[in-house]
Amino acid sequence: MVGMRRVLAVALAVVAGAASLTACASDPPPTEVAVAWAPKGRAAVLVTWKDNGQPNRITIEGVLSESPSYVKYIAAGQPNQWEIPTSAFPPDGNYKVAVGTGTSQGGVTSKLTKSPVFDTDGPVRPSAATVAKQGRGVLVRWSVPLAPQDFTPNDPLDVKGKKTQRYVPMIGRPGQMLKVIGPATTSNRQVIKSVKPPYAFQLRTQNEWSTRIGGQVLGLTSSINAAVPRLAQFSVPIRVRGRVILHQVGCELDAPCTSKRATPAGVPVVVLTQVAPGSRWTPAARGSTTAGGYYDIAVPTGGSRPYKITVPENTKGGTQTGTSTSKPAYTKSIVRIASAGFANGNTATAKGSTVTVSVAVKPAMNTTVMLQAWNRQTRRWANSKALPMRNGVAALAFKAAQPGDFVYRFVIPGAMMFGRPIDGTTTAQLQLHVR
Repeated sequence: MVGMRRVLAVALAVVAGAASLTACASDPPPTEVAVAWAPKGRAAVLVTWKDNGQPNRITIEGVLSESPSYVKYIAAGQPNQWEIPTSAFPPDGNYKVAVGTGTSQGGVTSKLTKSPVFDTDGPVRPSAATVAKQGRGVLVRWSVPLAPQDFTPNDPLDVKGKKTQRYVPMIGRPGQMLKVIGPATTSNRQVIKSVKPPYAFQLRTQNEWSTRIGGQVLGLTSSINAAVPRLAQFSVPIRVRGRVILHQVGCELDAPCTSKRATPAGVPVVVLTQVAPGSRWTPAARGSTTAGGYYDIAVPTGGSRPYKITVPENTKGGTQTGTSTSKPAYTKSIVRIASAGFANGNTATAKGSTVTVSVAVKPAMNTTVMLQAWNRQTRRWANSKALPMRNGVAALAFKAAQPGDFVYRFVIPGAMMFGRPIDGTTTAQLQLHVR
């Protein structure tokens, strides 16, 4: 009998509980749930509603988006409004704010009433930035693509107007965090009055919902090495070779900036020379790097002179490259034999005939050259005739007195040009056969 009473008591309790839940779930829901921007710079979404002084629960529901885990309980008698910080809404989604009657202990006791749908689209990131020299500083410009389609047009939180996002300019240097260098702007340009590489310029693009980084400009430093030939024949180009290494800055929002090497193609390279001692350095040739940062430039030569190779300061697209210069290297010039030999190319002639031997050199100098003959007995070169050279040309006509094989050469003395010496030289052996 006692057992029957216990079963009946449990059954009555279950029925009573069910009746109680049904009664709670039928509480009147809030009405006129609305969202708007809270005052003070759109840092929060203001939710308002109407009810009869009941306790409320506020949540955020995703529309084709995952719902964030945000819950707020408002006690009975408190104002029917609440500010939800924008950080509670995931970016780039569509959401509603739902309000129901309920407490943290008793749960929700009414149907939910929801606000109109609104989006949380973040700012449109700048797609590209360019840099140009302006006085001692630079002018940075950036472009922004069209915003993607708005699938909730004219929602309660849409900000009216064309310029709804702002750009905060920042500079980062190796070992330092990105640093704000100016106020937020709606412009698409920024003048930085004094800046030198290395640096990384970035834009913190922000709207009422979130922040994104874009519009990067890199200020690079450079280093260059060079191999310059020690000797060069006058007016014959030399090859100057070497490598350019750039050092660029990489920055993240939550870590110090770092420096890393780069060896791109297309970096301008200029070969400078000093024509006379004490004169200014002037361009002698230009080129650019290939893949891996290497360069190979043909340089026209004149007299003896020093050369140094430089990466000029330049701006191209989104990069500003700082200058660097190799150590000067001296190239001594040697008189160049333009032509030498017997007239008409004859290396065989009859005894008693007249033959003409000549030489032409660069530079076209006025000097005295020596014609030498090979002495088979002493096995030495012997001077035969000193000849005047005019405008770089000297010649001698003589009779082939006796038959045999003879070998000649010209000895060209050194010279001075623009205050620097040019080394002399000798021609190749000139063979003559007399029958």
